[in-house]
Amino acid sequence: MRSHTTGVDSGDVVLFSDYEDGGAMWTGRGQRERRRHIRFSETYLEPPTVQLSPSLWDLDATTVMRADISAEAVTKSGFDMVFRTWGDTRVARMRISWIAIGHLSDEGDWDVE
Repeated sequence: MRSHTTGVDSGDVVLFSDYEDGGAMWTGRGQRERRRHIRFSETYLEPPTVQLSPSLWDLDATTVMRADISAEAVTKSGFDMVFRTWGDTRVARMRISWIAIGHLSDEGDWDVE
């Protein structure tokens, strides 16, 4: 890793709030999914490493918590933040923090063709 060209980008995103309007994550059953495309503030030289973690989860206490959070379709310019649940799990709200770490271009880099 070249420390002088390492870029770090991050954010905190409310992915959904289904309790307020009776959305599928709160009222539904079975397989459910929400996704949101996130754009990086700068373009990386290659797809960066992306880490996700829940920063707020508001779940019904009477059902089993089943959840899968992942970064999919990671490119140099962004990724898809994906939340999945299944069964009788009821999720009122979900906020997810993310961080991306990867190589950025440097003014001193040469591009020889």
